Amino acid sequence: MPRLVHHTATGPIKIDPRTLDPNKIISICACGLSQTFPFCDGAHKACRESEQPGTLYVYAPDNKTITEQRTTPDTGETRPLPPPIA
Repeated sequence: MPRLVHHTATGPIKIDPRTLDPNKIISICACGLSQTFPFCDGAHKACRESEQPGTLYVYAPDNKTITEQRTTPDTGETRPLPPPIA
């Protein structure tokens, strides 16, 4: 399901590979809701249970609270992406 997540970082997230366990699989967050971002903490599991297809979810800065839900009609249309910001 689509979601808007608020991140306030103004620079890259630096990861020192020496601090990682070489015997452990590292998962990167793709849902945007992890409290250990950029690493996955399993927050996506709650999304699958509570979010519905066809709805855009807007999350508060705490990435825990849904502040708005927008129903998106499934028209079958595709729209081009806006040009990238330079």
